[in-house]
Amino acid sequence: MTTIYPAILGREAMVCTEHYLSAAAGARMFARGGNAIDAAVAATLVEGIVNPHMHTIGGEAPMLIYVANAARVVALNGNMVAPAKATIAHYRQLGMDLVPGEGLLAAGVPSAFDALSAALQRFGTLRLSDVAEPALSLCQDGMPMHAGLSGHGETPQDLSGLIGRASIRTNQVKFSEHWPTTAAIYLPNGELPRPGDIIKNPALANFFRRLLDAEAGARKSGREAGIAAARDRFYRGDIAHDIVRWSEANGGLLQDDDFSRFATKFEESVTIDYHGVTVHKCQPWSQGPVFLQQLRLLEGFDLRHMGHNSAEYIHHSVEAAKLAFADREAYYADPEFEPVPLDGLLSRSYASLRRTLIDPSSASMQQRPGDPVAMRAQASTQAEPRAWGAGTVHVTTADGRGNMVACTASGGWIPSSPVIDSLGFPLGTRLQTFYLDEHHPNALKPGKRPRTTLTPSLATRNGQPFMSFGTPGGDQQDQWTLQFFINVIDFGMGVQEAIEAPRFSTAHFPSTFYPHNAMPGLVRLEDRIDSKVVDELAKRGHRVVVRPAWCEGHVLGIRFDPERQLLEGGADPRGQLAVVMAAQAIGW
Repeated sequence: MTTIYPAILGREAMVCTEHYLSAAAGARMFARGGNAIDAAVAATLVEGIVNPHMHTIGGEAPMLIYVANAARVVALNGNMVAPAKATIAHYRQLGMDLVPGEGLLAAGVPSAFDALSAALQRFGTLRLSDVAEPALSLCQDGMPMHAGLSGHGETPQDLSGLIGRASIRTNQVKFSEHWPTTAAIYLPNGELPRPGDIIKNPALANFFRRLLDAEAGARKSGREAGIAAARDRFYRGDIAHDIVRWSEANGGLLQDDDFSRFATKFEESVTIDYHGVTVHKCQPWSQGPVFLQQLRLLEGFDLRHMGHNSAEYIHHSVEAAKLAFADREAYYADPEFEPVPLDGLLSRSYASLRRTLIDPSSASMQQRPGDPVAMRAQASTQAEPRAWGAGTVHVTTADGRGNMVACTASGGWIPSSPVIDSLGFPLGTRLQTFYLDEHHPNALKPGKRPRTTLTPSLATRNGQPFMSFGTPGGDQQDQWTLQFFINVIDFGMGVQEAIEAPRFSTAHFPSTFYPHNAMPGLVRLEDRIDSKVVDELAKRGHRVVVRPAWCEGHVLGIRFDPERQLLEGGADPRGQLAVVMAAQAIGW
């Protein structure tokens, strides 16, 4: 297969991001002698500048890291937490039966900065001032506007969820009439910026300088102490106070104690083996284990014999996704608050039971969670249905020593919360994913982390680093990346070929995001998939929607060959072709 973007090969460094400027920022860290962790942090900070409709530093940043000198994978729980005042009773007193999808009532403690700086502090080699320099420069000196952010491109409006409606153009009235602090940055002089116009964010530049001043004050105690001082200023100093004052003034629930108690968690990854490859995901506060459940179901079928993107292959993949996501809805939650039967959910015996529910000739229209405790294929009660949310970015990096990072950052979207005037970024609204139902595993509780769709992926082979990958896309993330992974493992594709192959997704199950709607039986197919396949899927009962050729996801991936010390990186052209984000891979 001839690809649109080239396969990028290197031996010392690789960085793949959703924007060429963030990829360049990562490459600059490698040029300074930094490692994959340094590059990932720098690139993610820049993503929050150049793609603020997808992510800002007010959001979240879960990560998986292969640490070469320890020969192990570490998961970073870069998720926000609910404020102490965020109780079900509080929202019900306000007359709400759902947490709002935007505004300060949906805001928790922002976690992205702590996650990024914690990774840098423990596994990086450079200082915060080094990795923040590209982001600071873009805020201070100006960022060239791109069409996906301004909204001047011909972005298909039927893109899954809100990504086609997240631009400044789409939100111009809201910004200008209701959110003046956002308009001051993104509608300079009251005008919609055009591609190539220079946008500055002096408040965000000053925010970075405040962090770097804290680092400089502690530098005599060493690199790690300097980063710790910056983290402390954010969560226990004047920056936290600024955020709390803003929240209180705008009806939010955040308090100083919510910040002082917050800390990023380093955790064990969740894993299964598939055809000799160990796949690592985050704990079930993320949807990550649903990727593994799908693999467990699909390993019982001969996918290669079915044929890539055949009706048989797509049907079985979609039916497996329905079963896995039904279990996500029934069981996944912050494991510190709720018991999640992961061993049962990921066992081969449970997958064998669940696999019998897949009818090879007919699409299911039901939500059918299983019972991984009693080991029953189907639970006694069915889940009741209640387009993925706004934006997300992905950054993946690797170096020739074997360090690899997959970071799926999101939240703090400019369309969902007003910019804090003194800091230059909005707060994330991830609390919207909680349920105001005490019996739901993802029920709102103070201090609890909301179940998130953010789901970086990392794979090892024989204990050595093998692949890191991910995508924006809410509920679709672990469908699109699963197809990429199977393209590589089962169908023998290269990284770029596996990224560009036509994709599909289902929205059969309840959405993670407000208002938690489901679309039973719906399957979206890119129109590059054969029309005979489309017809056959419709005959099997799927509600098929054929969509534009390049609109299902924005996957990035890196594969590492330790024998040749060869890095192979790939970036998705879909973001550029849909005029959303211009993904880039840079290698050396």
